[in-house]
Amino acid sequence: MIQVRELRKTFSVRVKAGRFRREKRVVTAVDGVSLSIERGEMVGYIGPNGAGKSTTLKMLTGVLTPSSGFIEVCGFTPVPQRTRLALRIGVVFGQRSQLWWDLPLRESFGLLRHVYRVPAADHEARLRRCRALLDLDSFMDTPVRQLSLGQRMRGELTAALLHGPEVLFLDEPTIGLDVVSKQAVRAFLGELGATGDVTLVLTTHDLADIERLCERLVVIDHGRVVHDGTIEALHSRYGSRRSLVADLERPLPADFSLPGAVVTSVEAGGHRVTFALESVAAGAAVAGLVAAVGVRDLSVLEPDIEDVVARLYTDS
Repeated sequence: MIQVRELRKTFSVRVKAGRFRREKRVVTAVDGVSLSIERGEMVGYIGPNGAGKSTTLKMLTGVLTPSSGFIEVCGFTPVPQRTRLALRIGVVFGQRSQLWWDLPLRESFGLLRHVYRVPAADHEARLRRCRALLDLDSFMDTPVRQLSLGQRMRGELTAALLHGPEVLFLDEPTIGLDVVSKQAVRAFLGELGATGDVTLVLTTHDLADIERLCERLVVIDHGRVVHDGTIEALHSRYGSRRSLVADLERPLPADFSLPGAVVTSVEAGGHRVTFALESVAAGAAVAGLVAAVGVRDLSVLEPDIEDVVARLYTDS
C-alpha cells in the first residue's frame, strides 16, 4: 500500500547572523526514510518533537512535495495525483478539523458524502457502524463547535472513514483526550484494524496507543529511521528487562544471589523485593525464591515502552 525509498525533505530558513543580518540555512526534516507498508498493517510511526513524523505524513498525503526520493501510496504519486489519492485515503490530524464548525455533526457527514461522491447506501452503512462503535447518537445533532474534544475526535474519525479509504493516516488522534475518550478511540481503531480492511499509520506521543494498536513500530529521529520492527524487538535490542516483584515470607539472607537477576529495590523491611530479570526466566527466578525463603505473592511487570524509546533516543 505504501512504498517509500530514500525520502528527503529540506526547508530553507533564515536565521539571525548578527545585529542586522540574517542568513539562509537549509534544515533537513526527513533524511533518507525508506519504508514498505503492506495492506492491512497497523504501523506506529513515532519520534521526539522535530524528528520528522508530521513532515513524513504530509508528504505521504500529498500536502508537501518531497525534495527527493520515491514515494507511492495506493499506487499513486501523492502530489501530482493527490485528487485521485484523496478518494483512497483518510486523514485525521489532532489539531485540524475536516468538519464544518457551525453545522451539526449529522450535516457535516452528509456534506462529506457529496464531496467524495459516495453512494447513499454505502455512506449509510459506514455511518451506522461508526455510530454504534463510537457512540455518536447522543450528539449527532449538536453543532461541531459545541462538541467536547473527545466527541469531536470521534466525529473526525467517522468523517475520515465514510468514503471507505484503503489507508488511514492518524496524527496524534488522542492528544488532549480524557481517559474515557481515549479508551473509546483505541477500542474503535483496534476493531477497525482487526478487520484488515484498512491500513493504518499512526503517529503519536502517547505510547499506550502504540502498545494497544500496533504490532510494528517505526522510530524516527533527526529525520532518519532508527528502528523498524516489532515492539518486542525494540525491547530486545535496547536491553529492556522484565521485573519480578516478590512478597517474601522472610527477608533474603545476606549471601543470597539469584543468577540472571539483579535486585533493584527492597521494601517493607526486606519482605518485598524487586528483581530485574536480565537472563533468567520468570519461572526459574520464582523457583529459586521459593526454595530459599518462600513467597507469599508475586507479580511480573513488563518493561515500559516509554523507557525503552527514551533509551533509544539517547543512544541515537
